[in-house]
Amino acid sequence: MRANTVIMVILAGVFGILAVVLVNMWLANQRSAMARPGDLPRDTVVVAATPLKFGDSLSADKLREIPWPAGAVPAGAFKTTKDLLAGDGAKQALQAIGVNEPVLATKITGPGQRATLSAVLAEGMKAVSIRVNDVLGVAGFVFPGDRVDVLLTRTAHSDGGPDKSYVDVLLQSVKVLAVDQVADESKDSPTVVKAVTVEVSTKDAQKLTLAADAGQLSLALRQAAASKAESTERITLSDLTGDTPEDAAKRQAELERQKAADAAAAEDRKRADDKIDGLAQAVQRVGSQIDQLSKVKPAPAVAPATQAQEVIKQVVKYVQPEPPARATIGVFRGVKLETYDVPRQH
Repeated sequence: MRANTVIMVILAGVFGILAVVLVNMWLANQRSAMARPGDLPRDTVVVAATPLKFGDSLSADKLREIPWPAGAVPAGAFKTTKDLLAGDGAKQALQAIGVNEPVLATKITGPGQRATLSAVLAEGMKAVSIRVNDVLGVAGFVFPGDRVDVLLTRTAHSDGGPDKSYVDVLLQSVKVLAVDQVADESKDSPTVVKAVTVEVSTKDAQKLTLAADAGQLSLALRQAAASKAESTERITLSDLTGDTPEDAAKRQAELERQKAADAAAAEDRKRADDKIDGLAQAVQRVGSQIDQLSKVKPAPAVAPATQAQEVIKQVVKYVQPEPPARATIGVFRGVKLETYDVPRQH
């Protein structure tokens, strides 16, 4: 091995050891600086001493004060428990608050205010309830705080052609406030619900109210971090089967013809049944009349008076016809036949 290579390896090892020593010294200085509380300005923040759920009342035994860097106090935090509980009336939690989590003004109600949906609504927003079932409500896996898309399914009736069914995305990234009568965001067990309450603007509230009568509303659960609107398009039956509108019209016309044929066959069967019923009734009436006649005693038969009859005898007499006076005689002369008319001899 060359001497230059050996020197470079030695220098690299020395510099590596020196870098490690310097980094350890810098980290030790940082830890010691953080360990001296007098060096950094400190403040206090009120945090939850026990887990709080939606609607829990706040009291001193559920809160405590902890030290907090003065420059990193969250907006809306309270410095003392006295400040948090100030005012007439108890305060309640508007959402789940974990242990040692700062209690912010946006997470609790005002003094004497109840923990209702109106307290958690953002300014200018409205709460609207949507009727759903175990399928339309995403099988009960929608919880307060989730965001969903609202889908509208409806059928348009046409006078000259087949009915058209389609699905539109009515609203996107709508916040769920409550499922049934539960608005607790800490709820984590899926249950089948009958109604979902969402937070929308006034115009969107009008859309939802009108859409509830125009068709069927469904929910599509969004990813927790997916709040951006997406480009959507209308989905029709042709998108499911690949059929063109003409194919759908032909299929609908065939269904109509089959329906008309079934109706005509049913009408024919009804007429045949009516005729059979009429014959059965006629037979029954005849049978009744025969029964009535069989019960009537017949009158005694009277022999008719003997009348003289004239007997006529017919006599047939056969008369022998007279023979003809002349006769025709044939004579062969060689191969030629000659006939002669001669008088008959008596």
